[in-house]
Amino acid sequence: MSHSMVPGPDVPERLARSADATLIAAFESGTAEGGTRPLLLVHGTTGDHRTFRVVGPLLGRRRALAAMDRRGRGASGDHLPYSIEREFEDVAAMAEVLAAEAGGPIDVVGHSYGGRCALGASLRTDAIRRIVCYEGAPAPAGQSYQPDDLVERLRAHLERGDREAVLETFMREVVHMDDAGMARFRADAVWPLRVAASPTILRELEAERSPAASLDALGAVSVPVLQVLGSASVPAFHAATEALDARLSHGSIVRIEGAAHAAHHTHPAAFVAAVEAFLDAP
Repeated sequence: MSHSMVPGPDVPERLARSADATLIAAFESGTAEGGTRPLLLVHGTTGDHRTFRVVGPLLGRRRALAAMDRRGRGASGDHLPYSIEREFEDVAAMAEVLAAEAGGPIDVVGHSYGGRCALGASLRTDAIRRIVCYEGAPAPAGQSYQPDDLVERLRAHLERGDREAVLETFMREVVHMDDAGMARFRADAVWPLRVAASPTILRELEAERSPAASLDALGAVSVPVLQVLGSASVPAFHAATEALDARLSHGSIVRIEGAAHAAHHTHPAAFVAAVEAFLDAP
């Protein structure tokens, strides 16, 4: 993507007004090939549109891209009280703006929490044609991605002003990033941006327990959904992906060998190949 290669004060090309009047920003790139639909990219927890800085240029070879900043970070606005339903509305609003211009429904790729937001959005609009959800399924009943006391511990870090501890604890205990992964993450130019966004982790951990974001609710999605799963991801992601697939009317799963929760960085060619095969299918 032309944007996002390094952190900076990016200026969005696209703004959409969500249902609660929050302005949601998106950054456009790519070249539309005949027969393709615009592709909306939705990042996960602590991220922004730069999450797709590796795969964006690859996906953009054939498609018009719009990488959005979810509410509360980057160029997008925010309003309280927060709920995941507002995030569903945000993705739906952006999809509707893009679909109106394109003359038909668009496709969405969502990573992690962003995948969950894409699923919820499709229940609120007919502007979404297909969804790629990368490890964004809700945890099955009786299971959780997070230790019971995690939110309380993160809040204690935040009250002490230690945002780095908030982010590192989340990455280690929810994403299960190891020492080597943490070292690479800390050395990345986006680390300060993720640290700055770390207070949003708490509200998303709390909101993902909402009935609107449950397996039963999101299992009602009727558009075709491809779930991407890293073979090296922790068991919770496998269980959730399979549980959601069992509920979807038009669901499928592709596993990326050797990848964990960041195949769009570590295995970009395989990730893009899976996405394009799904979006190009009849």
